[in-house]
Amino acid sequence: MVILGIDPGLAIVGWAVIETHRGNSRPIAFGCIRTPAHTLIESRLAIIESDLNEIITKYKPDEMAIEELFFNTNITTGIAVAEARGVILCTAYKAGVKISEYTPLQVKQAVVGYGKAEKHQVIAMVTSILRLPAPPKPDDTADAVAIALCHAQCAGSAMGQFFNKR
Repeated sequence: MVILGIDPGLAIVGWAVIETHRGNSRPIAFGCIRTPAHTLIESRLAIIESDLNEIITKYKPDEMAIEELFFNTNITTGIAVAEARGVILCTAYKAGVKISEYTPLQVKQAVVGYGKAEKHQVIAMVTSILRLPAPPKPDDTADAVAIALCHAQCAGSAMGQFFNKR
C-alpha cells in the first residue's frame, strides 16, 4: 500500500509518501508545500491544491492519512489551518484517495509508543524506522512522515478501523 501522510498547515504543508508491505515501510518521497506570507488566503489555498494534485498524480497513493486539528491558543491561525485542511481533504477526495484521520496523540503513540512524546523523540523514531540518513526537514515534513507511519501501523487494525469509520 502507498500512503500519503499530510501535516496540514497554511504556510507549510508537510507531506510524505511511504510504501508499506507486511509491516515493513520504506520511504518513497517527502517534502513540504510552502505558500508565501502576505499573500491572499485564496491564493495560498490554490497553491496547496495545485501542489497536492501534482503529488497525488506523481505518486498515486492508495490512501491518505492526515492529522486532525488541534487548537492551541491562536484561534485565527487555527481557522486558516482548518481552511487549508479543507482544501487538502477535498483535493484527496476528488482524486479518489481514501482518507483517514489521526490525532497528534495517536500518531505519537503509534510511532514512539508514548502519546505525550516530544517532537525530537518522534523525529528520532521516524528517522530510525525508515533508516533515513538524516532527519526529515522541516519539522512539518517529519510530522507528515510520522502520520504516514501511524497509518501504516493502524490501518488494518481494529483500532484504526474504529477511529476511521468512513
